[in-house]
Amino acid sequence: MDRLFKTGAFKMGLLCLLVAVLATYLVDAVQFQVRVRRGTAYRVIEVNRFLTTPLKGQKEEFDVAGTDEVTCARSLFPQPGAAACWWVERHTSQWQ
Repeated sequence: MDRLFKTGAFKMGLLCLLVAVLATYLVDAVQFQVRVRRGTAYRVIEVNRFLTTPLKGQKEEFDVAGTDEVTCARSLFPQPGAAACWWVERHTSQWQ
């Protein structure tokens, strides 16, 4: 196992992975800026909000707090101030 980390192939693989992730992030950021200029970068998704209230005896009460609209970014990675829309669509229940 120790020999695996000392080989050049392992280090090259890690470097290639790092470059691929960085390139993906940069392409996503540029594409997001293009969408910002066109006015199509953000979307609004309706989510359900729930409130957890602690009770005596280590019990909890769950209450529906209603629905709320969340602004999300149409991108692969989260952008400043907005989560990625693909993530918000899959997590439409938010707990407080």
